[in-house]
Amino acid sequence: MSETLTADPVTTESRVRHSAEERRQEAVGAVIDLAREHGPEGITTQAIAARIGVTHGALFRHFPDKAAIWNAVFNWLGTQLGRVADDALERGGKPLELLERLFHAQVDFVAGHPGVPRILFHELQRPVASSLHGLARGIVGSYRERVIALVRRAKAVGELPADLDEEAAAVIFVGMVQGLVVQSTLFSGQLDMREAARRVFPLLLDGFRGVHS
Repeated sequence: MSETLTADPVTTESRVRHSAEERRQEAVGAVIDLAREHGPEGITTQAIAARIGVTHGALFRHFPDKAAIWNAVFNWLGTQLGRVADDALERGGKPLELLERLFHAQVDFVAGHPGVPRILFHELQRPVASSLHGLARGIVGSYRERVIALVRRAKAVGELPADLDEEAAAVIFVGMVQGLVVQSTLFSGQLDMREAARRVFPLLLDGFRGVHS
């Protein structure tokens, strides 16, 4: 007697979920790419759908609305930037070594994903607070807290002056990365962010250490 083969419902369900997750990740990647090319304010759902090769209607089978797409983008940003920091710090070392590694890892990530700072800055500059604004602040704030912790450790072991303002140092540290992003945007094709980072980081440390006679 012949036997009819039926798909394993668990396997089928897993495959469908995986496919849907792939589409969501593709949409997030499309937003990052489009932000590099056009700026966040000009990104439409039609452009996102076209970039990943699906119909407009198909895009919304994976997201209930445009807000859900942007939430997915910011969740991805938070995860990726956190992972970049974790990878930079997990090898260990002295506090200033870790601080330098974190700085270059951040610059490297931004240089490879130029749409990321545009998305974050655009949201942080919006005059009206929103859920996305809160997510953006949380991402930057989490990174800033890591820097403060490293500066504090560097002070504790004598690598930095005991009276150094930790929060001010973190502001300058984060601002240095932002400044490189702005310079890279203004002088597109003329400034290598990674090379510039290697040149400016020693100046940043000199500023933290202060001038000693």
